[in-house]
Amino acid sequence: MSEKKIRIGFVGVGQIAQAHLQTYEDIDGAEIVALTDINEGLLKRVAGERNIESTYTDFREMLKRDDIDAVDVCLHNNMHMPVTVAALEAGKDVYCEKPMAGSYRDAATMLDTAQQTGRKLSIQLRTIFDPTTRVSKAMIEKGMLGRVYHARSMGYRRRGRPYVDGYGTSSFVQKDVASGGALYDMGVYHIAQMLYLMGNPEVTRVTGKTYQETAMDPARREKSGYNVEELGLGFVNFADGATLDIIESWAVHMDQFESSSIFGSEGGLRLDPLTYFHLADDLVMDSCIDVNGAMYREKNVRGMGDEYDGPQHHWIAALQGRTPLLPIAEIALNTMLISEGIYRSSAEGRDVSADEIRKGSISSAVSL
Repeated sequence: MSEKKIRIGFVGVGQIAQAHLQTYEDIDGAEIVALTDINEGLLKRVAGERNIESTYTDFREMLKRDDIDAVDVCLHNNMHMPVTVAALEAGKDVYCEKPMAGSYRDAATMLDTAQQTGRKLSIQLRTIFDPTTRVSKAMIEKGMLGRVYHARSMGYRRRGRPYVDGYGTSSFVQKDVASGGALYDMGVYHIAQMLYLMGNPEVTRVTGKTYQETAMDPARREKSGYNVEELGLGFVNFADGATLDIIESWAVHMDQFESSSIFGSEGGLRLDPLTYFHLADDLVMDSCIDVNGAMYREKNVRGMGDEYDGPQHHWIAALQGRTPLLPIAEIALNTMLISEGIYRSSAEGRDVSADEIRKGSISSAVSL
């Protein structure tokens, strides 16, 4: 175990990178030593604001440094794989923004490369570290739900499409940059959360449908090149007999959906607010869980450190050897398989097998 500072280089300093950079400032074990971006003006501004001296417009030059331990990739989806693979092959551990990549094939290449090089790879899936998820996982592992046989992944925005609804850039709604819409932007969080709670089961079949039906400002539609889905629906069968249904909305004429949930033979959970549905001596019980109290006791009674405070805290703790790295990359890859399965099922009008998805997946990678 080592308490040494983990020296990090960034590839991309745009909108999402600002959140990553801010989080690292609150982690004692992290030190940002270099920034890379092709936009030199933005690069210089961010470097000045963060007091970071070393900057590069070519990330390959940064990767030549032997004093950088890890690389944080904050680029658009279709750029994740080429940069991640280059960093892993350069001997760096990699933390990458979600979704894992723009296609299942590219995501699989990332994980294969990490395994071949012996480097660590993790993906920004913050919902896995939400206190509600952590308490739910503990309850499942204690057997409080019995056999988990179904889960529901739910994500809701009534009007939340990037750019056309007034925030973000048009790059988020173009397939050649982002590969997908609501499923890749927000759905990955909720699907991965359910997969983690279910033990990341093996996918056998996927069926689904995507939609782009809700009206938008005509000028924004034309200017944006909007060609991704605003609503994604799916149903997944797993090898262990369990199932998962999915609904993820960027825009829909409906009020707030209920939160994600998980069903077991001895009890069920709804995640927001965390509620435990079960029987006690033939009494039907709905029990509200004190999540904040559980987190307080974890810190102040059991002495837990910052290892699970968030995805970046966990990443740094794992690189320092303070905790084993959760199989987040494996969960992210399974999430990609399901998402791509929904897209293929929608396009072909039928359910598809996991093998079909894997064999039919093609790279959508864009190199810098």
